Amino acid sequence: MANQFQTGIVAEASVDACFLTLSIKAGNEPAVKSILASLPQVITEFTARYSDVNPHAVVAIGSEVWDRLYDTKPALLQAFPTLETPGVMPNTPVDLLLHIRSDRRDITHLLEEALYKPLSEYVDVVEEIFCFRFLESRDMTGFVDGTENPQGEDRLSVALVGDEDAEFVGGSYLHLQRYVHNMKKWSTQSLKEKEDTYGRTQDDNIEYASADKPLTAHTKRASIKNAQGQSLELLRQSLPYGGVKESGLMFASYCRTPDNFNLILKSMVDGDGHGHTDRMLQFTRAVTGQAFFAPSPQWLKTNG
Repeated sequence: MANQFQTGIVAEASVDACFLTLSIKAGNEPAVKSILASLPQVITEFTARYSDVNPHAVVAIGSEVWDRLYDTKPALLQAFPTLETPGVMPNTPVDLLLHIRSDRRDITHLLEEALYKPLSEYVDVVEEIFCFRFLESRDMTGFVDGTENPQGEDRLSVALVGDEDAEFVGGSYLHLQRYVHNMKKWSTQSLKEKEDTYGRTQDDNIEYASADKPLTAHTKRASIKNAQGQSLELLRQSLPYGGVKESGLMFASYCRTPDNFNLILKSMVDGDGHGHTDRMLQFTRAVTGQAFFAPSPQWLKTNG
């Protein structure tokens, strides 16, 4: 299985993470392309050295810079989705993402340095967001995050491109958004109102029965099925971030197709056609929105 996919895509949740987004300086595409080809080996050597704290990293290329770097393209790669409801989910494209994580902040930092250093002359930093596990894998709102994630081997089948796109087997479509929570407004709700907003209990993380779930509940709007009645799944690798002035969630999802994310986002924002949109969006707002593809390590090496 070596080199068939970037292990950071499907690895179990980490305690610490950094999302580093970059823009390529004009004219530096050839140099960046060559460096990207070398990064999988850097990651492999680093993860072997610090294996006791589970370091991982994903190198992903933005949808809107892809054609400037490579001659061939993943079959379904597209820009961050445009929705019927304007202004709610901004499209803020960047060129590159380094998604770096481990179970220790210092090790995450060292891996970030190792990956960024060779690129530093040729790129500008757009955002550098440090994240952490909060309590029992909860969002800053107090609710457990990632409850619906696939488990075991299902993580691979949900997140990784298969034979449907032979050149890009093992790659993954990645969507990244930074949400800023209005914690002052959130705190004015009663516990029951908060639980109704999510559609599950806070303390013991029990999802409401379908009949009891408000049509505006986050678990209702973000859990949808396709025409064949199958649930649209994502592998979420999200973590909270923030401090006393601002806090929120770095939402990161991996999937073998961008369609699942696009349809879930549409359900949340545009609703069900009867005015039922995701009530959670009254308490948080997206300030970034980006679409990427994370190729297999072997593909990066071969196309450098």
